[in-house]
Amino acid sequence: MSKAVLIGVDIGTTAVKAVMLDAGGQRLAGYSAGYPTARPAPGLVEQNPNDWTAHVTAALAAFAAHPRAGEVAAIGVTSQVNTHVFVDGALQPLLPAINWADGRAAGDAVRLDQALSAEEKIAALGAPMQIDASHALSRMAWLGRTAPDLWARTAYVLAPKDYVIAQLTGQVVADPISSVGLVGTDMRYAGAVLRLLDGAAGRLALLHDPLDVIGTVAEGAFAGVPVVAGTMDAWASMFGVGVAGEGEGMNLSGTSEVLGLISSTRNPVAGVITFPAWRGITLHAGPTQAGGASLDWLARLLQIEPGAAATLAEGEVIHPRSPLFLPHLEGERAPLWDAVSRGAFAGLDSSTRAPRMVASVMEGVAFSARLALEALEKAGGMRPRVVRVGGGGTSSDAWCQIRANVLGRPVERMQARDAGAMGAGVMAAAGVGLTDDLAAAARALVPVDRVFIPDPAAAALAEKRFAIWQGLYGGLKGVNAALAAL
Repeated sequence: MSKAVLIGVDIGTTAVKAVMLDAGGQRLAGYSAGYPTARPAPGLVEQNPNDWTAHVTAALAAFAAHPRAGEVAAIGVTSQVNTHVFVDGALQPLLPAINWADGRAAGDAVRLDQALSAEEKIAALGAPMQIDASHALSRMAWLGRTAPDLWARTAYVLAPKDYVIAQLTGQVVADPISSVGLVGTDMRYAGAVLRLLDGAAGRLALLHDPLDVIGTVAEGAFAGVPVVAGTMDAWASMFGVGVAGEGEGMNLSGTSEVLGLISSTRNPVAGVITFPAWRGITLHAGPTQAGGASLDWLARLLQIEPGAAATLAEGEVIHPRSPLFLPHLEGERAPLWDAVSRGAFAGLDSSTRAPRMVASVMEGVAFSARLALEALEKAGGMRPRVVRVGGGGTSSDAWCQIRANVLGRPVERMQARDAGAMGAGVMAAAGVGLTDDLAAAARALVPVDRVFIPDPAAAALAEKRFAIWQGLYGGLKGVNAALAAL
């Protein structure tokens, strides 16, 4: 029997999503299940790694009942990154996984970041990337300072996908793309960075290419099936929305907004993550902090379902007097990297109703995306003609139109569901030789669902409001710093 079926798994911020697809990209089956995120104290955001493995196991068990289960050639895994699991020698977690949004290591991050100049970062990493509270080194320093006994027992610090792969295969590996801020342009760990913290280098997994076969499933459903290393969700989702060529741009909309631009030009720009070139692709990325999370927050405030919140904005128009929303509910990442900043509405009055607030939240998230994209365009030296979008936050027509108006160019919404899982499946296909052209496979994966064209009047208004919105952040910076110091 020919084996030409793939499984892609995406361990996201809120759910595990998995797809079973054939070599042509046809979706055969899917799985999606959420899990809780704990916030035990301000600034702390945690998950239980066992939730990830339980759902991955459940997905594989469900797929094992499919008539074509015997044709599965490989499994690919992707995941959220800058979420870290500290495990002992038996690969058991020593504490809950520290989520990418967690800010507990902010003080350690400042100390580590100040130890390297911008020039030293460029020499080590190829770009002046900041060591922030989500950096692996910051979390290691925090654990060593606050719980030296647990730090002493730590054998590895793993990304979610690498933890799950270790549970499936028994092999402990990482890939150079997911190891954000730890790897130089030579795709090796950057010694200048690791030397900032004693013991860091010895607790990092061996690096493998994202298309390497790491091992096989040890037991249970699909025992013996190869597992491909894969990489972070932004890269897998990039392939899942068909972005793979020079000059192409994307906006992945989930819990956060992740902006990406492929360009071989590498201008050092503060606040931008520029990855090492891999298979001819140089990705400049800007992950923000709260995209869909902002809308979820407002839905909880209004005591309605998140989907209902998005529906409220359908038909709502941004007006000159519409409130401005700063989506820094738990700080901001790219390009500001400001863990102290907090969210705000400006311009509320007694006539403000829920639909207008929802539209303002959508606009504020789009403004954050534009700020990040503009930084990427400086880093990559080019401006993408269109922006391809994917992820749960793109299901709203109103939000996509707001994005087009704010970004000032067409927005192409792709038909890809579960872009991360689909991308992981494409990478699995390449890893076992079912395709030798990853870029072509990515482009052929999904067609365009709909193109949103900027409305000239709305785009002109967005331009003016964006300038005011940037002033809102600057104006509140001192206030937020003072509040954080209380």
